Amino acid sequence: MDIAFTDEDLAFRDEVRAFLDEKLNPRLREGSAQTPSVFTEPDITREWQAILNEKGWLATSWPKEDGGPGWSVVQKYLFEKECAIAGAPSVPILGLKLVGPVICRFGTPAQKAHFLPRILSGEDYWCQGYSEPGSGSDLASLKTRAERVGDKYIVNGSKIWTTHAHHANWIFALVRTNPEAKKQEGISFLLIPMEQPGVTVNPIMTMANDHEVNATFFDNAESDASNLIGEEGQGWTIAKFLLENERGGGCAAPGLLAQLDRIEDYARAEPSGVNGPMIHDAGFAQRLARLRLEAQAFEVTELRILAEMIKGRPAGPQTSLVKLVSSNLRQSIQMLSVDLFGYEGLQLPTARPLYGNMAPEPIGSNEAQVAMPTYLNGRAYTIFGGSDEVQKTIIAKQVLGL
Repeated sequence: MDIAFTDEDLAFRDEVRAFLDEKLNPRLREGSAQTPSVFTEPDITREWQAILNEKGWLATSWPKEDGGPGWSVVQKYLFEKECAIAGAPSVPILGLKLVGPVICRFGTPAQKAHFLPRILSGEDYWCQGYSEPGSGSDLASLKTRAERVGDKYIVNGSKIWTTHAHHANWIFALVRTNPEAKKQEGISFLLIPMEQPGVTVNPIMTMANDHEVNATFFDNAESDASNLIGEEGQGWTIAKFLLENERGGGCAAPGLLAQLDRIEDYARAEPSGVNGPMIHDAGFAQRLARLRLEAQAFEVTELRILAEMIKGRPAGPQTSLVKLVSSNLRQSIQMLSVDLFGYEGLQLPTARPLYGNMAPEPIGSNEAQVAMPTYLNGRAYTIFGGSDEVQKTIIAKQVLGL
């Protein structure tokens, strides 16, 4: 593997650092650090989205002709790494990193011209309609039906775990357009407006008391036939493309290492109750060191994938390896954070948000306040985007050839 960065790459990295120093204001940093859920709330993420859009650095995974910055895979990696280290908020992932690349790849010129600028501007906020009650890991068994009637599709059924559906005005959904075909062959990829009488969104509160996910119901909901992406029956192919983007192709290790750096900083100040700060506790220090070594080894794996992508090879099924390792590492780091703060790490505030003037008063530090909600919310990492069991099956079959 040859992953030496060129002088141009390093100059770009320095440009990104200078930009983050200037534009990443205290409100954005606090909002990102004090958000326990997987997705940053819209008030924070949209502010950061507007800043990146003005710079032309928003749609990093889009082709340049569709509104992307035209970066190499190395530049994209360096940008994401520096954002992770700086603690920048996430951007609206469902629009920019999931359905956006799908429209870029499979959309018609008219679909691109209509939807892509609205994703960039934030005018459209998206949610994802994949899982259903009884159709999670076995996604191909989904039952939500879309029937073509004239120039419209009539949609009936339900989706579950629809993240931020209560904020969204559009949903991209896998729907069954041919119930007579084999499971995968009867599925299509349809864009559906949320703001209509046939769509109902019911909240699902997580263990952490976050309202992040929902149950979404379609009762004769309508969508124009022009909102079908690709052809009828092509949905499974498009879904696999989208899931590869969701599971990998970016960089997770730098963010995990940055979390460990912050935990180590807290451990130098947090009392152990026995012998000075927690960093002097042998058991804690050993766990911290082990997780750091695992994260560093994981970073090498990501760089190996990056080196292959530089040669023009797609991310492919090895993104399942990235998803599997990063999800479990993240959960272990979150558990370490809870243990670091002792009893203060067990607090579970019910109010949201945990940043800004309306945030509840923490017991101890702000970092201790967010530890348990982050841990509980983070249980979802080994489920969404394909559970650990699904990833292991993909790795066994498609990577190892077993």
